[in-house]
Amino acid sequence: MGYFSIAAAFTAGFLLIFGANLAIVDVLESQRLKARKRLEEDLRLRQKERARKSMAYKEMYEMAAEGLVDLRVRPTLRERFVKLVDESGMLITPIRLLCLSAGMALSLGLLTWVPTGRWIYGAIAALAGAVLPVLYVAMRRRKRMHKMLSQLPEVFELMSRTMRAGQTISQALQSVADEFSPPVSDEFGYCYDQQNLGLTPEAAMRDLARRTGLLELKIFVLAVMVHRQTGGNLADLLDKIAHVIRDRYRIRGVISALTAEGRMQAAILLALPPIMLVIMLIINRPYAIVLFQYPLLLVGMFVSMTIGALWIHKIISFDF
Repeated sequence: MGYFSIAAAFTAGFLLIFGANLAIVDVLESQRLKARKRLEEDLRLRQKERARKSMAYKEMYEMAAEGLVDLRVRPTLRERFVKLVDESGMLITPIRLLCLSAGMALSLGLLTWVPTGRWIYGAIAALAGAVLPVLYVAMRRRKRMHKMLSQLPEVFELMSRTMRAGQTISQALQSVADEFSPPVSDEFGYCYDQQNLGLTPEAAMRDLARRTGLLELKIFVLAVMVHRQTGGNLADLLDKIAHVIRDRYRIRGVISALTAEGRMQAAILLALPPIMLVIMLIINRPYAIVLFQYPLLLVGMFVSMTIGALWIHKIISFDF
């Protein structure tokens, strides 16, 4: 009888703990789902507010003109900087990025100039501080565009299936915003919200192509514009575009593999001088510290490495 009581007590305790664990997990899961739903609603509200503001301060013809593909060969520096910030997908304006670069340049310049007492070192540090935020934004832009490019074939295939089911192009855009992950869901959802708020489909599509900066999306927008004017089977056209984009993405991978050796050599050549300087400072500091008595040599090294990096990047970069 004693063993039976112990077993019953153990079973009851186990079931109690198991039930309490299930209840806690269920509560936490429901809270997580509610938080996720709230975040998605907040993101959608921010996208609608962004679209509403864009239409509040710009006329329809201005939005359409901005969405046109830029045929100029040499855009200005300001236009390239604004385009860099827009295509990065970050919640930052070009003015804020400039202020951040100026603040970092001033801070690093003073922190370097005050201890050393040499203005040339402060100028180098200020230049590095001014460039670092822009480089970070450029890296985020490159990563975002690469991810978006990898999503586009599946996006167009989903739109093709949606339109074969009898839905419109706007509903196909909404399905992409609901089914895919950022960044492509954000851009297509923003395009859908623009149309809901009164912007014409042509202007919204052209703004999508301008905002992302991808040639593949420009081809898609051009195909949709031609289809709206002349008619045809848009679903089959989207399947063909998805096939073309997948082939282009494969070619990009082949080019990246063929230029991997050159990029590795460039990284080694650019990293070798500062690494050797640090090693010499550790092994024989009096011998290496003499170099800092001639700051113009350091400036010349920095300028030469920058020119070499740009040159190597030009050699191993392909556009097609």
